[in-house]
Amino acid sequence: MAKSEHSAQGSIGDADEILIAQVHRAERFRGLHISGNPLVLVNAWDAGSAKAVQAGGGKAIATSSWAVADASGFPDGERIPLTLAIDNLRRIARVTELPVTVDLESGYGDEPEVVGATIRLAIEAGAVGCNLEDSFPANGRLRSAGDHADRIRRGRQVADETKVGFFINARTDVFFQRPPEQHDKSMVNEAIERAHAYAEAGADGLFAPGLVDINLIARLAAESPVPLNVMVVDTTPPLSVLAQHGVARVSYGPRPYCLAMRVLEDTVRTATI
Repeated sequence: MAKSEHSAQGSIGDADEILIAQVHRAERFRGLHISGNPLVLVNAWDAGSAKAVQAGGGKAIATSSWAVADASGFPDGERIPLTLAIDNLRRIARVTELPVTVDLESGYGDEPEVVGATIRLAIEAGAVGCNLEDSFPANGRLRSAGDHADRIRRGRQVADETKVGFFINARTDVFFQRPPEQHDKSMVNEAIERAHAYAEAGADGLFAPGLVDINLIARLAAESPVPLNVMVVDTTPPLSVLAQHGVARVSYGPRPYCLAMRVLEDTVRTATI
């Protein structure tokens, strides 16, 4: 057999091994979503922070789009170029054996085909899951549930073609439309309706950032057809309380990055010659 044929077979074998490992990480990641025993994600922003999360005992790596953008000199809202965001994801995936889920914001496009292409890039870079939000990045206004469901549906189709078992965490920004003190049952009803539409389209989880009222969280967790993810802010109930009320995933968002930057600032201020 010619040398080139040997090389080609070796490359195919390596690719198969990489895919098998990614599939196993995806299965492990999916299994970590347990109502009452939530997966806690202390979000990373680059390869170094991902290594720190792993060293600290994290069970998975999740990126924060805000932190990734700010660390690279860009504002949030899909202002960081997709190529740069994907390259950052690729570097993170290379330094950890943990499952990696990436914040893809709104998928870098309005049309379902564009969202599908973005998800394919994320999978090729090593991700086993993503967040995909239902608001417009330019102004935070909500898309219609049907519009976002179409985008999820295409993303699901593309993901299934790869055989990875990719976890699509459908983020709803319903609770960013009003301040927390104005959140009520009608908003939860809308989130529940969206959860059912998104799950039917192929979403695996529901992410509801901005929601902090434990009674509303409990109702959403109970009536969502997919595991509920909430985000930690100053007024978020303790993790133990979230667990008792059915939450399956808790994200720290940009808080770890902001904390790290404050530590750096304080170190500079207190440094002496």
